[in-house]
Amino acid sequence: MTDKELYQKYLKGDNNSFEKLVIKYKDNIIYFISRYTKNTEIAEDISQDVFVYILLNKEQYDFKYSFKTYLYMIAKCRAINYIKKEKKIINISYENLYIENNDLEEIVYKNEESKKIRKVINKLKPDYQAVICLAILEGFKYKEVAKIMDKNIGQVKVMLHRAKKKLREYLEKEDF
Repeated sequence: MTDKELYQKYLKGDNNSFEKLVIKYKDNIIYFISRYTKNTEIAEDISQDVFVYILLNKEQYDFKYSFKTYLYMIAKCRAINYIKKEKKIINISYENLYIENNDLEEIVYKNEESKKIRKVINKLKPDYQAVICLAILEGFKYKEVAKIMDKNIGQVKVMLHRAKKKLREYLEKEDF
């Protein structure tokens, strides 16, 4: 059953359908929010707030967008609102970026490489970090990234191009 079908069932009174959506997206939303807050506990609280918001405002979902896009859009807004309230600077963390492999030497090499990549990604401007996170790590389409970041598709493409270019420059300086 698709997310939209589950949401439609929820609108008709089937709370189990909403619970399935929460279970499906809860961990990814917490991880996404924690990139902004740099604190998992706060990210968990904000993610609960996101799902409560959807519960209380269930008629606001526009079915022309995917539920996932809608969810990430709300999560981003809630995370940024939290940061503004706390007057913190957005600094997305990529602590869980790693590649698994059965060969121990390969694992060590990949972990060292991913640490360097995380370090370089953290040097990027917050918008560049976010666009890389959404488009590359999360696999969102340009249209979805644009909606989440409140930009148009052209701006997202340019931002992603510039982010990749800057990332490449930093990686070359890091002597990979």
